[in-house]
Amino acid sequence: MKTDILKLLRESESYVSGQQLCEHFGVSRTAIWKVMQQLKEEGYQIEAVRNKGYRITEVPDIMTREELESRISGNTKWAGQCLYVYAETDSTNIRAKQLGETGAPHGTLVLADRQSAGRGRRGRNWESPEGCSVYMSILLRPEFTPDKASMLTLVMAYSVAKALKGCTGLDVQIKWPNDIVINGKKLVGILTEMSTEIDYINHVVVGVGINVNTEIFPEEIADRATSLRNECGYKIQRSVIVAEVMNQFEQDYEMFLKKKDLSWLREKYNQLLVNCKKEVVIHGAAEPYSAYALGINNTGELLVRLEDGSVEAVYAGEVSVRGMFGYV
Repeated sequence: MKTDILKLLRESESYVSGQQLCEHFGVSRTAIWKVMQQLKEEGYQIEAVRNKGYRITEVPDIMTREELESRISGNTKWAGQCLYVYAETDSTNIRAKQLGETGAPHGTLVLADRQSAGRGRRGRNWESPEGCSVYMSILLRPEFTPDKASMLTLVMAYSVAKALKGCTGLDVQIKWPNDIVINGKKLVGILTEMSTEIDYINHVVVGVGINVNTEIFPEEIADRATSLRNECGYKIQRSVIVAEVMNQFEQDYEMFLKKKDLSWLREKYNQLLVNCKKEVVIHGAAEPYSAYALGINNTGELLVRLEDGSVEAVYAGEVSVRGMFGYV
């Protein structure tokens, strides 16, 4: 009931009467009053006017189950409809993988206000302080073969870029294969992990870390990390970001299922690709080498032109790509 009351208050253009709420939920006025008190204690500013009812005047930036459900409910069919929210956990990817092993449904979303062991690509640490960012992982149960799973990282990157641009208007870009950047600094990291048999996927977990309201970063990453707040100049509500990412990803995932490759987003992805049409340095198992990035192909590899004019496909699992003079 608390989630539904929150959703009704937020979506109403005027006051919602206590009597209307009582009749809608079949409860007493005292029960409604208790929910309003709970919401106030969580930071919601609720105005109560006699003979008019209740209305929300200010919404806090909190990541509670009710806040997230009230944003996601009704906006997606499956993405985020099964929801697990933690005040703190080691890693949302770890939690999602455990849920995958115990039968949690496709689209299960795991969120945490803080992670004690957040991880990025290639085992790197992901700074995960409380109260300022989005740490979430979605559990997927695809029916395609394991060789296609790596493309989900690019699908999610595209979805996140669209969601952030839609919510903030910021001109975000993608740094192949799994980062979202703005003004040369990292805003988002994406980590995809899967459990497979030889020719069958048990489940895939796509983790997303978004720097939302962080203002100061640790000294070792301050020169290459940023947040939505630092770029916008104002505080962003994290639950709004989560809901919009789920909305965009559900649409894009279903298109991917139809096409089974990235042909449908290749051109749009390349338009967002910060590396595209630029000299880059490929860092892999062998010596780093420079090349000219041409954009992704239909299966998500980065096509690069070498000094001898030949073109090769770079695979995300094998290398990292950097700009000639730094991160991008």
